[in-house]
Amino acid sequence: MLNAIDRRAAGTAAPDVRLELPGEGETSLAKVIAGAGGKRVLVNLWATWCPPCLAEMPELDALAGDKADTLLVVPVSQDMEGWQAVNGFFAPGKFKVLTPVLDQPGSLGEALKVKGLPMSVLYGADGKEIWRVAGTPDWASAAIRAEVG
Repeated sequence: MLNAIDRRAAGTAAPDVRLELPGEGETSLAKVIAGAGGKRVLVNLWATWCPPCLAEMPELDALAGDKADTLLVVPVSQDMEGWQAVNGFFAPGKFKVLTPVLDQPGSLGEALKVKGLPMSVLYGADGKEIWRVAGTPDWASAAIRAEVG
């Protein structure tokens, strides 16, 4: 189901895996969701070696800005080269809203059973999955924007 919303895992709790914040701080997906202030959280698993991932990042940045009152977009890098690769793509000033986090050694992707990138998962403020989408949907479309809330 490429580029289509998949609700088969709806209601599943977000995996509590360790993520790295810029500057080498640590967090977890559960903490990110809890700290979102009641917003939905769209987790986007991506990598710098994935052309579709890079192509959708400006649309995700625009979505994050437009829906800032109700949605937090979290790009979670799957790059094995770590911050060296991520920081090269997330140059200062390139994106207005997005702040990347790092998933090494890919625990989140493994927990979510991700088979390819990009993969986006929408969580409610309660930490439960609402839906997921593999591929690159049109994040600017009215239909997708209505689905993210």
